[in-house]
Amino acid sequence: MLAIVEFIVILAIGLVFYYQKQNEAIIVYCAHDAIFSEEILNAFEQKTGIKVEPRFDTEATKSLGLTNLIIREKEHPRCDVFWNNQTLGTVALKEQGLLEAYQGDGYQRIPEKFKDPDGYWTGFAARLRVYISNTEQLSASKESIEQKLAGPLNEVAIAKPLYGTTLTHYTVLCDAWGLEGLKQWHQSLQERGIQETSGNASVKNLVASGACVLGFTDTDDYFVAVDEKQPVAALPITVNEQVILIPNSVAIIKGTKKRKQAELLIDYLLSAEVELKLAKSQSRQIPLGDVNWEQVPEEVSKFRIYIEKAYPLTNLVKQREITLAWLKSEYLK
Repeated sequence: MLAIVEFIVILAIGLVFYYQKQNEAIIVYCAHDAIFSEEILNAFEQKTGIKVEPRFDTEATKSLGLTNLIIREKEHPRCDVFWNNQTLGTVALKEQGLLEAYQGDGYQRIPEKFKDPDGYWTGFAARLRVYISNTEQLSASKESIEQKLAGPLNEVAIAKPLYGTTLTHYTVLCDAWGLEGLKQWHQSLQERGIQETSGNASVKNLVASGACVLGFTDTDDYFVAVDEKQPVAALPITVNEQVILIPNSVAIIKGTKKRKQAELLIDYLLSAEVELKLAKSQSRQIPLGDVNWEQVPEEVSKFRIYIEKAYPLTNLVKQREITLAWLKSEYLK
């Protein structure tokens, strides 16, 4: 009889512990802007009852900062799911053995070129790297932009390339041109007086205000200026006739104690529902999986043609390491 009572007590304690674990918040490190991502994460909470505790970082360093934080915490990980606003940092985490593979329903609907073949990370909801021009001073034609970039650059802006999508941009150029070719291009920009800013949003602000006539930025920041009715236009940046299309990415962190909840969140983030929400949001992310394109805003659907023209990012880990090491030697002396 005593043994039965002990068994019941142990079972009860186990059930209490299990349900407590189920009710614990899943920790999400999120590099996508809080103004857009919190709405998505809140909707997941309401649908599933699973609590989400997001951690964000600063505008200038958020993707690199959160990537480095995951690396520092590798012995005792706090993060369960990493929602990165790009892919290269996530790919680097896979190479260091810090991710767990998962190929659920969401993974299946994303094209092969935007996900890890083994399921360690998956891309979704992308943005384009673009030239943004002030249309009161410069047209957004290829000819006008090329002419502007060939001369003095004191009216051209770019974010510091140590972080964010400008780091991705530089990594792509390193892959396409080699490190020496990238160095020469960068040095030419510096010598001709290009204005460096803290981030893509600052580039957008300089061009929208007319302080600069041209800048390197992303479609999400460009659309902020459009919504503010600023005189701006955008033209995709091309490298070897391909565009720099930068997806968000999501991955499970190795060592999570909330694997099931993490899988549910990843399937939700990779759903057509979320890609449509992000397409309709102010950031105007470009869906990568199958969606009803009639529901996608026209200003986003016009970028659909570039999905097939995307420069491949999956195998650029070494190029990113080389590029980042060189940039640190330039900027962190």
